[in-house]
Amino acid sequence: MYAEERQQAIAEQVRTHGRASVAALASRFDVTSETVRRDLASLERAGHLQRVHGGAVRSGTTEILGEQGIDERQSSHTEEKAAIGRAATRFLPPDGGSVFFDAGTTTYQAALTLPRDRRLTLITHSIPIAAALAGDGAADLHILGGRVRGLTQASVGSETTSALARLRVSTAFVGANGISEAHGLSTPDPDEAAIKSMIVKVANRVVVLADSSKLEREDLSSFADLADVDVLITDSGIDPATSAALSARGIEMVIA
Repeated sequence: MYAEERQQAIAEQVRTHGRASVAALASRFDVTSETVRRDLASLERAGHLQRVHGGAVRSGTTEILGEQGIDERQSSHTEEKAAIGRAATRFLPPDGGSVFFDAGTTTYQAALTLPRDRRLTLITHSIPIAAALAGDGAADLHILGGRVRGLTQASVGSETTSALARLRVSTAFVGANGISEAHGLSTPDPDEAAIKSMIVKVANRVVVLADSSKLEREDLSSFADLADVDVLITDSGIDPATSAALSARGIEMVIA
């Protein structure tokens, strides 16, 4: 099947059923998830549908397919996330600096690749990331308290934001569910958005780690403008026009 035929079939399915998931479309057409996401991006630009987290819905609807849990997200785009995590190490501050790791599966990969001989202050509100960093004897590790949100295994709420507000960190590695020129950086949950917004506010350098499926997507809660981003590390699946537009806004683009 040619790409044009596949896209016509995808558009028809969304019109008929109101929604379609990336996983189901990839299985139906025997293509990769990345191919489906590119098809959905093309169809969205043409006005045939609206991309949401995990798939697409009819244009003009605010329905979402549901926020994925950490286990589901860890199993998607694994190679891209690992490469992005490795690329993030070049943006670590010198010894004596501080790094905040936002919750997320891509930021988790950055934590896994952290050089163990660096003397840094490491801070996170993510239980999995704290566990991954706990064996680093050279680092000074801090985990912020608060209410733990089971879906992301990260602390949120007023206790967490208050602790964050007292910090000033050298570098923050931040994740996002959606990135667009109109809506900035976004995430489905308002409590998560409040934490991410504060992370961005207290960081001297904001390095966003996001695979290309997050580009040109918008979720419910915006937590930062593109002007707040210093560096975006993504993969080669990004649309060249999107990359150029972000670069024109002063963001350093890194393709892992």
